[in-house]
Amino acid sequence: MEFLTHPEKLIEAFGAFATIGIILIVFAESGLLFGFFLPGDSLLVTAGVLAAKGGEPHLSLPVIIVGVVLAAITGDQVGYAFGRRVGPALFRKPNSRFFKQEHVEKARLFFADHGPKAIVLARFVPFVRTFTPIVAGVGRMHYPTFMVYNVLGGVLWGTGLIMLGYALGEAFNVDKYLLPIIGGVVLVSLLPVLREAVRARRAQ
Repeated sequence: MEFLTHPEKLIEAFGAFATIGIILIVFAESGLLFGFFLPGDSLLVTAGVLAAKGGEPHLSLPVIIVGVVLAAITGDQVGYAFGRRVGPALFRKPNSRFFKQEHVEKARLFFADHGPKAIVLARFVPFVRTFTPIVAGVGRMHYPTFMVYNVLGGVLWGTGLIMLGYALGEAFNVDKYLLPIIGGVVLVSLLPVLREAVRARRAQ
């Protein structure tokens, strides 16, 4: 899908409702099973770049930061609640167009390797960030502990990536360098996934 590598077109497609669209996408990617394919990292950086650029669609930096952080935290809350409700049945769910068992397994291994801090670290790993709060719910992670790491991860991820985009937007001619910037963010965000794939292949 084109919007995965050109999130600025996705934002522009929302028009006057661009801020609401960004917030809904972050919520879906953070806590809904079908949201794993959505462009989280590149979307936030692009939103920051466009906020620095000005023009249309108009994006207010404080509004998108607050909205994205709240959406990320709320999304993980929904994922955690879903995991507690579904439980081990999730690991027996067959693959479908909007669900891949391999992503659940990656999240489970990621959580096993990093413990509670996985809730923060997973924010920066595509696919894994969607399923890690669900796995935490399945494992019935201590809820107050989950909340602390969830809030910390939401603030660091949401604020950090948007501010990175904003800084890049002010430092460069965004019309000329937007695509290379987004391409770099997509590549960097996929590195952890590629690393895990290599590790799995070596283990086999």
